Amino acid sequence: MNRLWVRLTVAFMLITLLTVGTVAWLADRRADAEFRSYLLQPGSPARNKIVDQLADYYAAQQSWDGVGDFAETLITPMRRRQRIFGSFMAGGALPLLANSQGTIIFDSAGKRTEGALSAAERQSAQPIVVNGETVGYLVLPAGMQMMLGQAEVTFLTQLRRWLTLATVGVGLLGVLLGLAVSRTLASPLAALASAANGLAKRDWSQRVRLESGSSISEIAEVANAFNQMAESLEQAEIQRRNLVADVAHELRTPITVLQGNLRAMLDGVYPLEMNEVATLYDETRLLSRMVDDLRELALVEAGQLSMAMQAVDPAALLKTAASKFAPAAEAQQITFAINLTDALPAVKADPDRAMQVLQNLVTNALRHTPAGGTISVSAQPQGEQVCISVRDSGEGISAEDANHIFERFYRADKSRARRSGGSGLGLTIARTLVETMGGQIGVESNPEQGSRFWFTLPRSDDKVTG
Repeated sequence: MNRLWVRLTVAFMLITLLTVGTVAWLADRRADAEFRSYLLQPGSPARNKIVDQLADYYAAQQSWDGVGDFAETLITPMRRRQRIFGSFMAGGALPLLANSQGTIIFDSAGKRTEGALSAAERQSAQPIVVNGETVGYLVLPAGMQMMLGQAEVTFLTQLRRWLTLATVGVGLLGVLLGLAVSRTLASPLAALASAANGLAKRDWSQRVRLESGSSISEIAEVANAFNQMAESLEQAEIQRRNLVADVAHELRTPITVLQGNLRAMLDGVYPLEMNEVATLYDETRLLSRMVDDLRELALVEAGQLSMAMQAVDPAALLKTAASKFAPAAEAQQITFAINLTDALPAVKADPDRAMQVLQNLVTNALRHTPAGGTISVSAQPQGEQVCISVRDSGEGISAEDANHIFERFYRADKSRARRSGGSGLGLTIARTLVETMGGQIGVESNPEQGSRFWFTLPRSDDKVTG
């Protein structure tokens, strides 16, 4: 009974049987009452039979003397029939017989042996006519069960039989439909539970597959949400494995260099000189920078890196970056330019993190731009955003490499060492920081034609302070 489809089937069955049974019972009661009401109408054979018997009695006796005993013989069959069709009395009322003046001469209940018929009783009374003269009145209560003939009894019996068959048939149909509907509802949920169990066992390929057009929209939404969650978990697992593999791979090189040089010093192959110690120190700095970058990336992706969001002047941001990198560009014989448009709007960002992103892009441009090349930084409004870009005249990036340039530890130049190429996490951190501040980042590049890295930040309506 704990299965959903079983409970739904039982619920459908009970509701169907209760509804159909109630309707059938009401229909039977109403049909019976209407049929008997019809028989009580003037001109009905079932009603005129009693009137005719009383008329015959009066014609034979020429009076109503002794009519009580005769009327009792007419009432007795009615009493027997009430065991089949129920009580023929309405509110305790029984047939009344009155003379031509409306004076009551017979009451089968024995309560009204004198007095006259009321106006309502006189209006509903059936006149008893003998030789064209009204000699009395018969009052039959509205709820009285008539002395039905065989045809009337057969009609009511057949009506009840068909109502019973209809109730059973519709009830069975409701049970079958309830079973079908419950299975339709429970089947995708069972598939969802099975997929969830598989996911709990670290089977990331689990998906819920529903037949198009046959599933309920709410269940389909749950299934789609589950599939999206499973896809995200699978991608997260792949990224986790790749990260572990990448970190292990990236750490292996400096550790190997450290171990090899230290081993050589211990074996006397390398003398213990300052330049050798400086080489080892550089490797430890690379390891420290890589660990710091990994920690910062983890904080950003977890949403735990604090952001001091405020209005920032992008022109001031670019001028500060230019002042920092102009000496390095001059030393590398690279022309460094800055292009700004008039009335540049403020952006909403963390000024330190925005500068970190810009510095990372300029550093990459300096690293890959040869002597005699140019680097330019610019900013211009772009709808509700402000786009900041760094363009260089370096070797450029292929389309395949551009699709992966923001991934962890990705290197377009597979032979480039981390000593000259950085930790491989700078662009990944830059992308995460920009997206956290509500912007986007991208690259446009062609081999031998240079590259343009850009990122956007949302406009700010606040005034720049400080």
